Amino acid sequence: MLISRMKNKPQGFTLLEVMIAVAVLAIALSAVLGLQSRSLTLAAESRFHTTAALLAQGKMAETAGAGMGNLVSDSGDFGDVFSGYAWRLSVQNADLPGLEKMKGRLKRIDLEVTSGEGELYSYDLRLYRFFPLETKK
Repeated sequence: MLISRMKNKPQGFTLLEVMIAVAVLAIALSAVLGLQSRSLTLAAESRFHTTAALLAQGKMAETAGAGMGNLVSDSGDFGDVFSGYAWRLSVQNADLPGLEKMKGRLKRIDLEVTSGEGELYSYDLRLYRFFPLETKK
């Protein structure tokens, strides 16, 4: 009796079961691939922001040593070591109303570090610098 029952039972999966399994697998894989793509994008952004912050800090340190007459708007890149990274420095007077004695002594320095095709990533840094009156000895 047992032998006859086993012979009549169909073996394997039906086409419907296979199609459902493939659909579930496709949905799961598309979600995993979407997460992987987002992870790579976030890693690239993180790498840019870390590198750009260090490069901007170095460039601002260079400008800190410059006198008021030598501080001008400029742009350039960071050479072969950091190829693909560029900087743009903007220097403007930041005069405050009511403080005419200090006119031209307070400077707003904006530094933008960019990277990628069409400046895909951008990091901005702003510094205010005061130049005191020079005393004659």
